[in-house]
Amino acid sequence: MKKAALHNLGCKVNAYETEAMQEMLERAGYQIVPFREGADVYIINTCTVTNIADRKSRQMLHRARKLNPDAIVVAAGCYVQAQIGKEKDSCIDIVIGNDHKKDLIRILEEYEERKREKNSSKNRSVEEWTDDISRDREYEELRLTRPGDHTRAYIKVQDGCNQFCTYCIIPYMRGRVRSRKAADVLEEVHGLSENGYREVVLTGIHLSSYGIDFDGRRHLLQLIREIHEVDGIKRIRLGSLEPGIVTEEFAKSLAAMPKVCPHFHLSLQSGCNATLKRMNRRYTSEEYYEKCRILRKYFNCPALTTDVIVGFPGETEEEFRKSYDFVDRVGFYETHIFKYSRREGTKAAAMADQVSEEVKAQRSARMISLGERKRRIFESGFVGKEVEVLVEEEAEVNGRTVQTGYTREYMKIALESEKNLKNCIVNVQIDNDLQIIH
Repeated sequence: MKKAALHNLGCKVNAYETEAMQEMLERAGYQIVPFREGADVYIINTCTVTNIADRKSRQMLHRARKLNPDAIVVAAGCYVQAQIGKEKDSCIDIVIGNDHKKDLIRILEEYEERKREKNSSKNRSVEEWTDDISRDREYEELRLTRPGDHTRAYIKVQDGCNQFCTYCIIPYMRGRVRSRKAADVLEEVHGLSENGYREVVLTGIHLSSYGIDFDGRRHLLQLIREIHEVDGIKRIRLGSLEPGIVTEEFAKSLAAMPKVCPHFHLSLQSGCNATLKRMNRRYTSEEYYEKCRILRKYFNCPALTTDVIVGFPGETEEEFRKSYDFVDRVGFYETHIFKYSRREGTKAAAMADQVSEEVKAQRSARMISLGERKRRIFESGFVGKEVEVLVEEEAEVNGRTVQTGYTREYMKIALESEKNLKNCIVNVQIDNDLQIIH
């Protein structure tokens, strides 16, 4: 039996696709093994969202080649999509772009057949399966029946982005918005429910755009309504949303569905209007704040999380301070901080007044410290309250063996019980902040 090892880099969409490729390999008779020595095939689903992501992608590809010089090394995803037309690293055997992951098994079979015909593993040449993704209008159908080892499942419902924020390379790597048919999504959700999953997380490259390629209108709310009717699914969690989708009707409709978790990731990037304009983010800080107010109107103490970029080209100390003060004012549960990463081919890469790495690091540290303080404030509000926890696994925390799981707000909770509570939803009173782990 051939052995395959997979490694994922990047976002939840990538994670979904990696698990889908793993299922394909298992159905084809491969044994899935850890990413160590001894695999016959190594598959790295790469990321290119930052320079650091590029470096990690290259490192994992070289690591795979060192683990087994005779193995087939497959580089898939955004990093290699960005390398179309460029010389490929000699450690790679097969390159699979963002529209050919569904063809993985056929690609491997054809590669091995050609390799047998040549009767040699020496003098490797890289085989490339990539297209101009900007012309692709079809959703690449991938599906899962039993993702990972957890009790919640990520479901990719959408790919691509039409926004073209000036700092972002992803629309060039993922193409335009392409949405999955609701019937296919529901079929997968029903299958996951039958296999015991209790929570589904809807994800996509630009989730808020789900359905606009059907008829020019958003259809995310309708999709959520249909998933809400699936028996066995107890929780629906949403991936990253754009602020523009949050209206009174949207929030009120979500709040009327008990399965929808009060956890909303609203992408911010900056709290300064001048910076937002240079980023082409299409909203102001005032408009963003109104979206947060609407969510808090219809949900009791929802967990609002976000992303913030520091050191964007032209960001002065005054602009950074406006962004800092805005994050402070909103009071997010979690704030994910990114130092601006210059991406070749984006408008921001050619902008004047690039900020130094030293200044980026200083601003990042300040924003991270603020985020940690706000997180503690949010969590302290739950001490003494009863919360609903979906238990996932056993873990060691502070020298104790406990069971851990997530609340509807996505706080990770540790609890002690003689019973195996995995995949059970239990009510837990938070007696002290030591029960909330990070």
